[in-house]
Amino acid sequence: MRRKYEQQEDDIVLDMTPMLDIVFIMLIFFIVSTSFVKESGVDVSSPAAATAEKKELGNIMIALTANGEVWIDKRNIDVRSVRANVERLHAENPEGTVVIQADKDSKNGLLISVIDQARLAGVSNVSVAAIPRQ
Repeated sequence: MRRKYEQQEDDIVLDMTPMLDIVFIMLIFFIVSTSFVKESGVDVSSPAAATAEKKELGNIMIALTANGEVWIDKRNIDVRSVRANVERLHAENPEGTVVIQADKDSKNGLLISVIDQARLAGVSNVSVAAIPRQ
């Protein structure tokens, strides 16, 4: 008996299209689900507190300097424009929170004004940053 041997092709074609589709779908998923943190733009010396808790970073960072400047998105802004800036940033990420980084030598009145403006912008979760006391 004679057997017939089938010849296998040497040219194997590997279709990469399904793999590329999956990679692009994953890329789109990660881009859409990522939340970006907005930096305030200035370094401040936060006060120490014994009850300070470590939490996830907020999405909207506001910095108050010792000489009364207000910084959002690496820009020095006026206190009267805090509400408009927070509304804009809150519209980009509705679940975002506001974290105020107040310098330990900043004025309390300025801090209260910024907290009030952030709440008037529709953000109910407003926190003040502090470092844990050791």
